[in-house]
Amino acid sequence: MRDPLGSQIERFLDHLTVERGLSPHTVAAYRRDLERYARGLRERGVSDARRVEELDVAGHVAAVSASTHGDGRPYRATSVVRALSSIRAFHRFLLREGVADRDPTAGVVRPRLPSRLPHPLPLADVLRLLDRPDTSVRGGLRDRALLETLYGAGVRVSELVGLDVDDVDLEEGSIRVLGKGRRERDVPIGRFAREALSAYLTRERPSLATRRSRSAVFLNLRDGGRLSRQGVTDILARHAREAGIDRRVSPHVLRHSFATHLLEGGADVRVVQELLGHASVATTQVYTLVTREHLREVYFTSHPRARGTGRGA
Repeated sequence: MRDPLGSQIERFLDHLTVERGLSPHTVAAYRRDLERYARGLRERGVSDARRVEELDVAGHVAAVSASTHGDGRPYRATSVVRALSSIRAFHRFLLREGVADRDPTAGVVRPRLPSRLPHPLPLADVLRLLDRPDTSVRGGLRDRALLETLYGAGVRVSELVGLDVDDVDLEEGSIRVLGKGRRERDVPIGRFAREALSAYLTRERPSLATRRSRSAVFLNLRDGGRLSRQGVTDILARHAREAGIDRRVSPHVLRHSFATHLLEGGADVRVVQELLGHASVATTQVYTLVTREHLREVYFTSHPRARGTGRGA
C-alpha cells in the first residue's frame, strides 16, 4: 500500500498537469526530483510530508550537492537549485491546500550559483569580424553598419533593431536607444560606426525601403521590413564564421567585448554602467573580473619570474 508521501506527490503532480497546464517534459522533471527526495526521506524514516523537518530538507540538498552522476561527474549547482525549487513548490502546495500546516523549506538557504563570467572576443577577432562585410554587394553596407553599431555602442540586440532613423544623430555622433524598463539613454558612437551608418543610410537604405519599413534603421532584404533579432543573430553568425572565428558569436558577445575592452582601456566602471544602461553598477562589475583575469593571464605568460622559469644573475 502506498504511503502518504507517495500520494501527496501524485496529488501535486496532478495539480501541475491539470490546473497549471505544465508540459509533460516539465512535469517529468518535477517527478524525478520529488521521487529522489521521497527516497531520501524514507531512508530517514519519514513517509509523510507533514512530518518533514527543515533538517530533512537541508540534509537532502546537501546529499544531492555531494552526489555524482553515473559517469562520476558531480551534480552542477544549477541541478541542486532546481531540485530545491521542486521540493519547495511541493511543500508550498501542501500548505496552500491545507494538507500541511507549515513549510519546512522556508528556512533552507538556496545554494549559491557560481558567477558566469562573460567571454568577450579578443580585439583581433573583433577587427576581423568588423572588416568582413563586402560593401559592394546588396546588404553589405547594412551589415557593416550593424556590426559597427553593435560593437561601437555596446547596445543590446533589442535596442539595435528598435532604432528608428530619428534616433541616429550623425552630427553629434550618438544614438538614442530604449533600454530595459523603457529607460532611454543616449550612447556615443565612434568614427567608424558613424561613417558606416552614414554610408548605409544614404547609399543603401533608400533602395531597401518599402512601405513596411516605416522609420526603422535596419531593414531586412526580403521585404524591407524592420530587421528582427533573429535576423541580426544570423547575420552576425555568418560573418563570424566567414572571418574564421571558431566559437559562437552572438550580439551579446559583442556587447561583452565592448564593455571589457573599455575597462581594459582605462574606462571608469560607472561610465561603462551608463553606456550599457545597467540599473546597478553591481551588474557592470562582473566585467572588471574579466579584465583582472586577463591581466593575470598576461602576467603569468609574459613575466620571466612568474612561473619560476627566470634565472637570477
